[in-house]
Amino acid sequence: MSSLFDRLVVLTLPFVPRFVVRRTASRYVAGETLDDALRAMKELAAEGAMSTLDVLGESVTRKEQTYETRDEYLRALDVIAAAGVPANISIKPTAVGLAIDPALARENCAAICRKAREKGIFVRLDMEDTPFTESTLQLVLDLRKEFESVGVVIQAYLRRSLRDLDRLVAAGMNVRICKGIYVEPRNDAYRDRQVVIENFAALVEKHLAAGCYVGIATHDEACVQRALATIDRLKLTPDKYEFQMLLGVDPQLRQILLKAGHRLRVYVPYGRDWYAYSIRRLKENPAIARHVVNRVLGLGPG
Repeated sequence: MSSLFDRLVVLTLPFVPRFVVRRTASRYVAGETLDDALRAMKELAAEGAMSTLDVLGESVTRKEQTYETRDEYLRALDVIAAAGVPANISIKPTAVGLAIDPALARENCAAICRKAREKGIFVRLDMEDTPFTESTLQLVLDLRKEFESVGVVIQAYLRRSLRDLDRLVAAGMNVRICKGIYVEPRNDAYRDRQVVIENFAALVEKHLAAGCYVGIATHDEACVQRALATIDRLKLTPDKYEFQMLLGVDPQLRQILLKAGHRLRVYVPYGRDWYAYSIRRLKENPAIARHVVNRVLGLGPG
């Protein structure tokens, strides 16, 4: 019954006033400005955590928008370097033009990677939904030929991911492994939670066993435990991997991992395009989504 109710809550979210979503989902977004993001990164650094900075926005339709995103990343790289915070950057490929023209995305990414190389900052290409999986992999493998400090994301719920990892292992690439969030057809993605957990563990083990650096991006205790078991079995030191989490999600688990001596990085998004990102986070977390809907309906805290 609760699962059915959660689905109904998710369907209701688009009708919730934006100001209500903003107030509740502000925990997931640093703010609208780079100054807001820098403040969040400094707070995380004080806890002992690293950050990865993301300029919100994706699936843009005009070249001018991709240039605006590129320039914002160039500015962010200067700010990160000047502040000396332990941070890298994450880029949505469609935000820099992948859906418009792969050559445009390559041009924009190369400009960002050149500045990042000057500043000694790592660049990660995020993975979006399946229409862009192959083109994103091709883009990052091409960039890797010119830039050493570039990596990508693999999603554990996709059936193709174990095969895709072979190419990334061959390139010695730093890979973030996550479960995946986009709604995909069964032909492309596993639906069963336990199967996704098993595939997540298999991906982490395969990449670590190959001697490649892994970003273990999860808030799922089962995935964390399986990763820790692999790290223990392979007798890896903390410089061979890091855990990664989203801003505002399970700060207690973040502290547990940090206190245990593991490297941990927090995804810090900012920008004017906060709404779509926040809705996705709420869909992932029905408990918080129920709270939002209950407030709109006047039913109390939920």
